[in-house]
Amino acid sequence: MIAHAPLVRNAALRRTVLIILIAIFAVLTLFPEKYRAASSLTPTDPGSLGLSGTLGQLGAVGSVFGNQAAVEVSMKVARSDYVRDVVMKKLNLDKRLGLSRIETHRWLDRKVDVTTLRGGIIEFEVKLRDQDLAKDIVSAYGEAVRVQLATISRTQTSYKRDILLRLVDESSERLAKAQAAYDSFRLQTRYSSPQAAIYAAGDRIPELEALIRAKEVELNAARQFATDDNFSVRQRLAEMEALERQLAEARSVSPQQQSSVGQVVRQSTQVDKLRRDLDLAQGLYDNYKRYLQGTSVENLTSTANIRILEPAYIDSERQYNWLALVAAVATLLLGLAIEVYLIRPPLDGAEA
Repeated sequence: MIAHAPLVRNAALRRTVLIILIAIFAVLTLFPEKYRAASSLTPTDPGSLGLSGTLGQLGAVGSVFGNQAAVEVSMKVARSDYVRDVVMKKLNLDKRLGLSRIETHRWLDRKVDVTTLRGGIIEFEVKLRDQDLAKDIVSAYGEAVRVQLATISRTQTSYKRDILLRLVDESSERLAKAQAAYDSFRLQTRYSSPQAAIYAAGDRIPELEALIRAKEVELNAARQFATDDNFSVRQRLAEMEALERQLAEARSVSPQQQSSVGQVVRQSTQVDKLRRDLDLAQGLYDNYKRYLQGTSVENLTSTANIRILEPAYIDSERQYNWLALVAAVATLLLGLAIEVYLIRPPLDGAEA
C-alpha cells in the first residue's frame, strides 16, 4: 500500500522527501544539545572515619540501619517524595519551569535517574538543555539525601538516648538499693569484709580440734607423773572442757548460735546474694552509662553518613537525542524497503 501510494510512486519526489526527513532527524539528534549532569555518592560508616575504636569503647558499634541495608535505605530516601519536595523548594523549580507542584514532582521523577553501581555507589543523573539547572538539580539531590539521612540518624539516636536515660536512672536506683542492703548487712554483722570474716569463722572448727588434740597429749603426759588431783592436771582438764564446749558451739547448726556452722551458712548465703545483686546492679549501670556516652558520639557523626565521590559535574561527552536518531534510522530503513520492493516486487503484486 505504501509503495503504490501516489506520492511514493514518483521516485524523485519520494527520495527527496526521505532525504529531507532523514536530514531533519539527524539535525534533531544533535540539536538542541542536551547536557548530562551527574553526581555520585556512597553511604559511609564511622569506621571509615577512624572512629570505630572510639565507638567500640563507648558501646556504639553498628550503624543505624545496618551495613547491608545502607544502600537500600539511601536509594529509598533518594527516590522519595520528600527529597523531590526539598529539591523543588530549594531551587524554586515550580517557578523556573512554570509548573504546578504535582507537575514538578512528576517532572523530577521522569527526568532524574537514581541508579546504583558496583560497590554500593549511588549515582544521580539528569539530561537537560540548561546545564546550570541540571548541575543544580543533581547537587541538590545529593545534599537533600545527606540531610535526610542525618535527620533519620539523629532521630534514632535521640530515641536511643531517651531509652538509655531511663535505663541509667533505673539502674542507678537499683545500684543504690543493692549498696544500701550490702552496707546494712555489714553493720549488722560488724564485718568490714563479710566474706573474709565468714570464711574465718568457718575455719575455727579445725583449729579447735587441733587445740583439743594438743591438750590431750599434754594431759596424758602429765598423768604419767601426777594424779587427777594435781593442779596441772586439773588445769589441763578445765582447758579441754572449755575447748570442747567451744567446739560444740562451733559445730551447732542453729543459725542463732554465735560463730556456729549454722550461722556461717546463713550469713554466707546472705552475703553471696547481696554481693551478686550489687555486682549485677553495678554492671548494668556501667554498661548503660557507656552506651549513653556512645550516643553522643553517634550524634556528632550523624552527618558523616554519606561520602561524596563525585560532586555535581557536567559530562564533557556529547549527548545525543536518541529518539530522533531512532526515527532517522527507521525512516532510512523504510526508504530502503520501498526501493527494494519497487525494484523487485512480489509475483502476486506484479500480477495485480
